[in-house]
This record gives sequence, structure tokens and C-alpha cells, in this order.
Amino acid sequence: MNKSTIIISLSLFILSSCSSLYMPNVPNTPMLSSKNELHAAAHISLKGNTSFNSAYAVSDHFAILLNGSIMNNDKNRKDFSHNLLETGAGYFTTLGPDKNRILEIYGGFGKGNSERIYKQDSGTLIEERQETSFGKTFLQVNYSSKRMKTLNLFGARFPLNYGTALRISHVKMNKFTINDLAQVKEDNIFVEPVFFTRMAISRTVQLQYTSGSNFGLKNRKFLTAGSSVLSVGLVINVGGKNNASTPANTPIP
Repeated sequence: MNKSTIIISLSLFILSSCSSLYMPNVPNTPMLSSKNELHAAAHISLKGNTSFNSAYAVSDHFAILLNGSIMNNDKNRKDFSHNLLETGAGYFTTLGPDKNRILEIYGGFGKGNSERIYKQDSGTLIEERQETSFGKTFLQVNYSSKRMKTLNLFGARFPLNYGTALRISHVKMNKFTINDLAQVKEDNIFVEPVFFTRMAISRTVQLQYTSGSNFGLKNRKFLTAGSSVLSVGLVINVGGKNNASTPANTPIP
């Protein structure tokens, strides 16, 4: 692939990633291991989309979730803002001889709204305003591992954990207007595979890097795919086996 082809492909990706009224949040990957474990996390993407995730293990295999995301991106030619709130529940279990692998299955629903404004060059006059409110249902499967691997940095060793999540989301508009005129409402089914790496900086606190994609199964004009999940975040797990995320015999700086 030559340089011009790469540039064109990246340009198309950037354009497509800005065209959707649906902005995916970071999937909740709490890595729960036992009853009364509490998970809380905050992530921010390169586009300024901030996601907040929380989970609580009400038993050794059942958990409840509460997620949210918010974004307010103002530019000279285009503004975009959105809000999303989700709740869910599901099953988790530890696997393997050392119980250091975690399988989680969660489902839930949510609602949100978004607004996109196209402006003239000066940024003072609005050419078009798109507004929508939507409902969302989702099902996801997480698989992660508390591996005995460490990153040596500045003379200290930081444990690393890895995981992946596959989320399927159905998003359906409840209301959709352009310049205050009602439009035909859309829906779409999104397949969202995500991969993440966590670096433990203490027994309960970790830094997380998340990367993933977003694919739409239906051909839509406004609820399209293309907005990738690329973010960094701070994760806290309190309680659980070996404090939920760090092997007990791994040194922590």
C-alpha cells in the first residue's frame, strides 16, 4: 500500500467516524471475582468523549452495572454533543487452575441524546441542526486474564492485565429532527469489539488503555458506524480475590 492510498484511507476513516449521531462509550469491563467487589472507572477518548463505568458484585457470580458518557465538542465548523446513561446486570466467574481468568456476560439498556450543528465559516450562523434522542439495549461478553506479566519501568515492576470485550448494541431513535422538523427515525445494530490493557500502580488502582472498533449491520445515514473506541482511563477495584486485578505475589511499587 503506497503513501497516497494510506492518506486517502485515513481521510475516509476520519470523515466516516464523524458522521454518526451515535458515539459509543467504553464498554464496562470490571473484571469482578467475588461478592462485594466494587469497580469504578473513568475513560476519555481522543475526541473528548468521557465514559464513566461502575459495577458491584451482589454475589459471587452476579453483578449490577451503571454506565454513562458525555461529550461536548465545539469547533468552528461543527459542534457535537451527546449524553448517555446505561444500566445492566449479568454473570461473572473465574476460570483456570489459578482462577486468574475471568468470564463476564452482561446485558442492559439505556437512553441518550445527541446534537450536531453545522455552521458557516465564521462559526456564528447555524446552517443545520440535527437533534435526536434514542434508546439502547446491549449484550456483551468479557474475557480477561490476570497474567503474571510485568512492565519494568524506572526501576519498578508494574503488573499487566489483558482483556477483550464483544458488545452488540441496538440503538433506536425515539425522536429525530433537523432544524426542528421531524425526520424519519433510524435504528441500527452495532458490533463493538474492544481490547484493553491495564497496568497496576497499586493493589486497587490501575491505568487502562482501550482500543476497539464499531461496525453497523444496517445501512443508515445518521446512525452509522465508524466511531472507534480509543481511550485512556483510571480504574479502581476494591475487594475481591487478590484485590480483583493484581496477582497476590506480584510486587507493587
